[in-house]
Amino acid sequence: MVKKIMSGGQIGADQAALDVAIKLDIPHGGWIQKGRKTQSGTLPDKYKLKEMPTASYIKRIEQNVIDSDGTLIISHGSLTGGSDHSRKMVLKHKRQLLHIDLLQIEALQAAKLIDSWISLHQIKILNITGPKASEDPKIYKATMDILESAYYLSQVENRTFTLDSFYQIPPKGRSSSSQIHTKTVNDAVELLNTEMPLKDRTTMANLTKDELASLNLTLGIYIRNQLFHKGANLELLASCSHVSENEHLSASDAAFVIIEKLWEELRRTHRLRIVT
Repeated sequence: MVKKIMSGGQIGADQAALDVAIKLDIPHGGWIQKGRKTQSGTLPDKYKLKEMPTASYIKRIEQNVIDSDGTLIISHGSLTGGSDHSRKMVLKHKRQLLHIDLLQIEALQAAKLIDSWISLHQIKILNITGPKASEDPKIYKATMDILESAYYLSQVENRTFTLDSFYQIPPKGRSSSSQIHTKTVNDAVELLNTEMPLKDRTTMANLTKDELASLNLTLGIYIRNQLFHKGANLELLASCSHVSENEHLSASDAAFVIIEKLWEELRRTHRLRIVT
């Protein structure tokens, strides 16, 4: 799985890659020419790119290639300008290269190809580039859609998601011993839906019902500790009993009722839909 996304920060495919990284909480970086200059002005500070000691975009392109395991170039048509120079630098430095020409491949197949290429070559640091928006006004949205689809495909196919990273620690600003008072299953689902990161919600939505049992040791423990603290939340327990039509639920059983209802809600709102 990709651990970091890099780009040169220019408006178009480059910024789309960085915005996907920010949205999905994937570390990002890369090099930009001195002065952080883009076609629309100075690159905003939210993009954590480093400045080159030179204003040459050619040097910036080469450094991003050198610092990555592989370069993904997304375009509508053949490569020109900076995109073609990226291709040449990848060949020069013997890195992995994938060019997605969206005039030659459908979006769904492109997302699958990206996912397979990353897995096959074990790409950890991925450099992403392509035309500027001035050269291709549609490249920003196309790049966003395909990268998100490729990411969610990798999550669904690999089935490595357990919620460990989020639910082993309490949410920011709350101690591990504090109780969240929710009275109904719907309250609990709404709370969890609000607190879960977007990538966690989407990945959970794409689990099968049988795979939900794997969440008992992570999300289930979180629910028991936070929502059924010392078994004291009798109102929520009663609501879980009503929903499950079982009057003799333990806190563990009740937690799984909430997991199932959260999953059903996420299936409606966050299930993977690949662009076509």
